[in-house]
Amino acid sequence: MRNKDFKFLKLLYVFIILLVLMTFAAYLPACKPSLSEENINTQNQELKKITVVLDWVPNTNHTGIYVAREKGYYKEEGFDVEIVQPTEGGAADLIAAGKGEFGISYQEQVAYARTAEPALPVKAIAAIIQHNTSGFASPVEKNIKTPKDFEGKKYGGWGSPIEETMLKALMEKYGADFSKLQIVNIGASDFITSVQKDVDFSWIFYGWDGIASEVKNFKINFLKLQDLDKDLDFYTPVIITNENNIEKDPEMIRKFLNATSKGYSFAIKNPDEAAQILLKNAPELDKNIVAASQKYLAKQYQADALKWGVMDEKIWQNFSNWMFDKKLIIKKLDFKNAYTNEFLP
Repeated sequence: MRNKDFKFLKLLYVFIILLVLMTFAAYLPACKPSLSEENINTQNQELKKITVVLDWVPNTNHTGIYVAREKGYYKEEGFDVEIVQPTEGGAADLIAAGKGEFGISYQEQVAYARTAEPALPVKAIAAIIQHNTSGFASPVEKNIKTPKDFEGKKYGGWGSPIEETMLKALMEKYGADFSKLQIVNIGASDFITSVQKDVDFSWIFYGWDGIASEVKNFKINFLKLQDLDKDLDFYTPVIITNENNIEKDPEMIRKFLNATSKGYSFAIKNPDEAAQILLKNAPELDKNIVAASQKYLAKQYQADALKWGVMDEKIWQNFSNWMFDKKLIIKKLDFKNAYTNEFLP
């Protein structure tokens, strides 16, 4: 090889090396995390602790919250969410006392809280289920098909003042004698066990006890409240927060509901996977009931609403007026300020 050929090859080799180095250097910025990835990493290091107080033991009413935590939706909003069961009093009392940022409650509990003396500063910010799926259930052999058939029967309840009022109002509407009904407090006893041993009928959420009856092939008659009286289509359950949170940190509420909405939207579209997420967090639950309940509620969370969580003024007005007429609350509820849709995504 001639000397000038060697020099040419040497220069070519150096050129190729420089070209490779320049290409690698140009590639490095693309390997750097994007701004959004950096933000997420920062959020993971500075997560704000949030407590959600349930109304009862974990069940399929709460699945969207567990999904949002499991899927990282809350972390994306900068939250570390703890889900707890109420240890004393209801969720409304605990949220009013600042024992948690968010709670699971009911429209009637919000009405009680806001009309009490002194009033509790809680407000509903989302409906978990769009329509009331609760009602009175009994074994088919009891032959209870209308509130008229409550006469001479034994009702098993949990000791809430709304139960007696509800029973009396419906029996009167259907021409029954309320004095012929016996009311027994069965507390948290299992529905199927209770109506087989101690009582004739009880008030249940169809999405849990009704579905459990289907799974266990236990035949029941079910009287849905909203079918018996249109004013009884109220929101149960709802998500609540303290009004101080609304005043001081509205962005926290907006971010929380954005993540929670994603959780319930996922549960609506993927009930089987959502059921598994709930069971992972509450393994004590019956997996067959959870799976069936999740499929039922997937159609009930949003139902006919334009989006999950939204609440209708007429429902708040109708039921709060019904409560006042039946003397369940001491004064009329300012229903327009008892709830808000403003933080929903």
